[in-house]
Order: sequence, then C-alpha cells, then structure tokens
Amino acid sequence: MAVVDDEPDTTEMIAEMIRLSGYQVITSFSGSAAMQIISSEKPDAVVLDVMMPDRSGLDVLRFMRQDPRLERIPVIVVSARNRPEDIREGIAAGAAIYLTKPVAFREIKNAVQRVFSIS
Repeated sequence: MAVVDDEPDTTEMIAEMIRLSGYQVITSFSGSAAMQIISSEKPDAVVLDVMMPDRSGLDVLRFMRQDPRLERIPVIVVSARNRPEDIREGIAAGAAIYLTKPVAFREIKNAVQRVFSIS
C-alpha cells in the first residue's frame, strides 16, 4: 500500500495504522513524488490526501485513472476537505472511499478491508 500526505506526522500515523493491520506500506510526501512512486511500485491500494502544495491528491487520482496500468488500484482519500461538494468531487475523480480527517484506526482499517474486498 502507499500513503501520500504532505504532513510527515500524518503520513506516518496512517502508515502505522495500516502496518498494524498486516500490510507493507510505502510513503510519499508530495503529489509529484507519489505519481512516480505509484507508477513504479504499483501498490495494491493508495491512501491519498487532497491538499498538497505541489500537486493535489485529486491530480494524482486523475493521473492514476488515466493510466491503464494504474486505473484499477483502489484509492482511499483522507482529507480535511469535508464539504459535501468536496466528497462528491473526490468520488467523481475515482476515489473508492472518501474519509475526512481526523480519522480513527477503525475507520482506516475498515476502509482498507473494504477496498480489498471490492477490488
């Protein structure tokens, strides 16, 4: 799995939650770096923040959905953007699940289980 968030503490917290569920995790702190890592590593799933300084998570998500090698990788968006229109935009861009920050361990665990059961 890949976790992408520009806040290192948040990235590590989410990555550790996923590791505790038994998954290996790679991390990235920017949208541009995430695009390279996701392209080369092709993770089983991605947890993705929306608001990042260089490329937004939605840019990363759209990039993935346009690449036949990456289009089927499930994406869980985890964002502070919590308005209904933000959530609709994330789902429309191709997110399998949209969670709003702050997230609890159970939410992350359930979301990961759900994307693997539908992928």
